[in-house]
Amino acid sequence: MSDRPTQKLQKFLADRGLGSRREMERYILDGHVTVNGTVAHRGQRISATDHIELKGKRVSEADNKMQVRVLIMNKAPGEVVSRKHDPRHRVTVFDTLPRLIHQRWISVGRLDIATSGLLLFTNNGLLAHRLMHPSFVIDREYAVRVFGKLSDEQCQACCVGFEFDGVHHRFSDIQYYGGSGSNHWYHVVLMEGRNREIRRVFEHLGLTVSRLKRVRFGPVILPTRLRAGSFLEVSPIDVNALLRWLDIDAKALSQSKFSEKESCLIDYPGLNK
Repeated sequence: MSDRPTQKLQKFLADRGLGSRREMERYILDGHVTVNGTVAHRGQRISATDHIELKGKRVSEADNKMQVRVLIMNKAPGEVVSRKHDPRHRVTVFDTLPRLIHQRWISVGRLDIATSGLLLFTNNGLLAHRLMHPSFVIDREYAVRVFGKLSDEQCQACCVGFEFDGVHHRFSDIQYYGGSGSNHWYHVVLMEGRNREIRRVFEHLGLTVSRLKRVRFGPVILPTRLRAGSFLEVSPIDVNALLRWLDIDAKALSQSKFSEKESCLIDYPGLNK
């Protein structure tokens, strides 16, 4: 390892594609990580000369040279966003992902079992962390089908927000996308995707959500050609744009080895494609 300031152990492990920071912290708490032969502890910081092992395997600075990859999945309703064995034997989103050697796919956030649409995966823990962290102010856009139609005053109220169980819930934007009869479509934008937030807001206004689909995560859009339950790999050009945008010192795969040419990114504040 080269000389550098100390850093948190869970960050060091996550940056090497071994899982999210939360997963790495769980490994530490479960006693699966050692530093210089001693079982690590929560909140431990490491230096450049420390010898790190995860489940008996050495983790080195060189592991950070991995090429960053990003996948987009069009999650189908009924699929579970979890690595754990599901006692009801439901399909998990990890079942069909390509296998990685000495790395893991990390899901960028979650979607509940009934929600479909855009789900991101990466092999880089720092990228996943920054995409999810509130300090980076990355919004999410959802297409919502409801039974009924909101008035203009109710749309305005959605952006002011409501308090449920001591937590303030609001949309940063809502747009009507048409409909007929009892079914009407809206696109809503959230800064954070709290559990059942969209459904709870519409239910508070007397409307039931019959379909919920995420269509955008920050600058990343869900390609219209991507069928439900399928995934595609984001081009290295787009991955490198995301890395620059989030100030991450890493590189994507070589473009010459990649066939996907269509960009999955839109113009977005601070993003230089």
